[in-house]
Parts: sequence; structure tokens; C-alpha cells
Amino acid sequence: MFRPIGIDLFAGAGGLSLGFEQAGFDVKVAVEIDPVHCAVHEFNFPDATVIPTSVADLSGSEIRRRAGLVGKQIDCVFGGAPCQGFSLIGHRVLEDPRNKLVLDFVRLVRELDAESFVFENVKGLTVGKHQVFLKELVKAFDQAGYECRLPWKVLNAAHFGTPQSRERFILMGVKKGYALPEYPMPKTNIPGRPKLYPELGFGPSCAEAIGDLPDADTFETLYASDAVKTARFGDPSEYATELRCLKNDAWHFGYVRHWEPNVLTSSARTVHTEISRRRFRQTEEGTVEPISRFFRLPSGGVSNTLRAGTDGARGAFTSPRPIHYRYARCITVREMARLHGFPDWFRLNATKWHGARQIGNAVPPPLARVIAAKIIEALGVKPSRPGETIPLGDPKLLTLNLFQASRHFGVQAPPSKRDRKSGATKRKQEEIEEQRNAARVAHG
Repeated sequence: MFRPIGIDLFAGAGGLSLGFEQAGFDVKVAVEIDPVHCAVHEFNFPDATVIPTSVADLSGSEIRRRAGLVGKQIDCVFGGAPCQGFSLIGHRVLEDPRNKLVLDFVRLVRELDAESFVFENVKGLTVGKHQVFLKELVKAFDQAGYECRLPWKVLNAAHFGTPQSRERFILMGVKKGYALPEYPMPKTNIPGRPKLYPELGFGPSCAEAIGDLPDADTFETLYASDAVKTARFGDPSEYATELRCLKNDAWHFGYVRHWEPNVLTSSARTVHTEISRRRFRQTEEGTVEPISRFFRLPSGGVSNTLRAGTDGARGAFTSPRPIHYRYARCITVREMARLHGFPDWFRLNATKWHGARQIGNAVPPPLARVIAAKIIEALGVKPSRPGETIPLGDPKLLTLNLFQASRHFGVQAPPSKRDRKSGATKRKQEEIEEQRNAARVAHG
């Protein structure tokens, strides 16, 4: 059984890794500078080599050596450089020094002698003056010996079976002379908009995505933990059935994991004031609550784009989680994961801040899967299902804060305004942040 080899750069928690695995790749390497993300990736992909450093400090030969890939063919390198320099949110600066990491991506594709690549980023990269940089990027790939599929495209995850409107710029390419991959055709469209392809129907709604999940607010233990074993799940939709892995083809071409399907995970409760809850209840579905500016999910539609918030070096501001369509509270990390297309066996960091940030930074796995399937098709590979079942990693990996994760991987912790608060425990830090959010909501 042949499974092509993939390498994930800027891997985060592993949205692209999961989608590529489900399409039939063996993802052998994940490069990620944030050790908390590295720990979650190690838990969910225990057979991959996690390299906890910046791509700027790596060569292709070192990646091969550390992952035991010397002399082996690398079929695809994929990833997306940090997008703060390109985002449509906030100040856009073409000369942002962080954009250099994009050129490091090109360099590693060349040094690894990859057969193909997939580069993803924010839609803002295709707008205005940023198109100049994008043309330079295509030229850089050309000089490295790769041909890009043009014109490039922006794909919306909601058109590919994800109950969330999330647009990502996708650039694909192969070695010159090889067959170029095609972009995937939309399978679904956002409810309420004209159908691009009427015969394909609509994708899952928010209710179909999270309606079967138990209400986290009914479990007192979820104030101190992110998991509970006494959860009773409701009747699942077809979409939820897949994410709960209740049917054999739910694993696609990925590896089956050993896991406990009766445990509700990534569901730590959030403290809301009664004033906040009253305002949440009064907010109509599909609209924004005027004080907090939180969006209330539409039960029959899709979620707005789930954001990551800021990292520790830039203040560690919590991402704005939407309001549940049924309950007067913000959605849990597990509910975010459902809206992103992560299956229930996939775990995030136990804290709400890290967990929500990991989802907000990730490419939705269903979108990654259809892109990876086109790469496999262009490579002339017939995807195959692996026969073995693999265990997940040590659950302690999910509880590590920045400094603990740094010690685990033997690296220096990046600067963080969150984890370095003197004398504050990880839980106390969360409570402080929640109280601040509640105060902002309560007092406008």
C-alpha cells in the first residue's frame, strides 16, 4: 500500500494535516513555532515528527534528517505563513517583515525537492497592492522550478461541506512538466444565497453541526475540566454522524484512532453574568449582539468566520466566540470544532483561550481534504485506507501552558503576556480574562 508523504509547515494544531491525512497522505512532519500547538499536534498525530521551531531556522536536509526521510520522495509540502501582514482586518503593510516567512516556504519546497505544494493564506493576499506580492510569489516558485495552477482561487469552506463561511486563498503547484492539479468544485453553497450548482444542494447548518451535543452548562464539572464522561448525546444529523465517527467511511482515507466516543471533550464552561445572558437571549439568530458585538449563530444557516484572537506576544486577547443559537451563552471549543469540521476524537488544548485560538488559526479539515484529494489525483495516486488503528497521545499534552510545553520540547518559550503573569495559575489567568470580558459586556 503506497501512501504519499506530506510535510506541514506552519502546522498549528493540524487542520491541514488532518485534511491531507483523510485524503490519503501520510503526514510525516509538522513544523510549528508555538510549543502549545506542537503539543496538541503531537497528541492527535502521534506518528508524525513535530519540529518546534521557525521555518526560518530550518533547511530541507535538516527536516529530512530529523524525520527519518533521507532519500525518500516528498510528495507535497503544504502550509500557510502567519497572515498578520496580509489580513483584511487591521493595518495591511506589504513590506511587513513577517512576509519573509512566505519566501522561506518557497525555499523549503525547493530544498525538500517536493513533487507538489499547497500554499494557503487569507483572502486579503489577493486584494489591492497585495496582488503585487502574490505575483512575486508565483515568480519565486517559477524560479524554484515549480509551475502554479493559475488563476489562483479563493475557496470558501462553506462550499465544501463546512457549516462556516471561511474564505482562504489557495495556491497550488507542481514541478515543471508534471500534471497540474485542478481546483475542487464547490459541493455546497451558503444557505440564503443563490446556488452555484443547484444539483449539489446546501451544506450542513449550525443546528445540524452542534444540535446533538449536550449542553455544557448542565455539567458542574466543566467549570474545572474540559471533559465529562457522563454526557448524553442527541440524535445526530448526517454531518454530526460523521464527526462522531458513527460510520465506517467517517475516517475517509485517514487512520482510525483509539478514542472514547461517550466523552464530551473541549467543553469547558464560560462564566457569563446574568446581564450578558439576558442580552444574548434577546439577540435574534444571525444578528450581532450590540454591546458585546458577538454574533448569534443561525440555527438554519452557517457560522460566521471563527477568529483566532491574538497570541501571547500581542496581548493574548480572547477570540470572540459566537452565541449559541439555542442557549444564552457563547459556544464551547468543541462546538467551534464542529463548526470547523474537526471530528470529535480530535482534541484541543484544555483551556478555552488556547483551544479557540487553535481552531481559529486552522484550515477547516473538510476544505483541506478536497484540496489534498486534487493533489493526489494530479500525482496519479489511488488513495487507500490504512489497515491499522493508532492510539492518541498522552492527554497531559492537552493541558500544557506555554512554559510547560516549551520545557516538554526543550525549546525557549516565546514571549507571552498571558502565561508569564507572576503567581497566576493557568486557571486563574482564564478567570481574569473571563471577568474582563464579562465586565465589557455588562457595562458596554
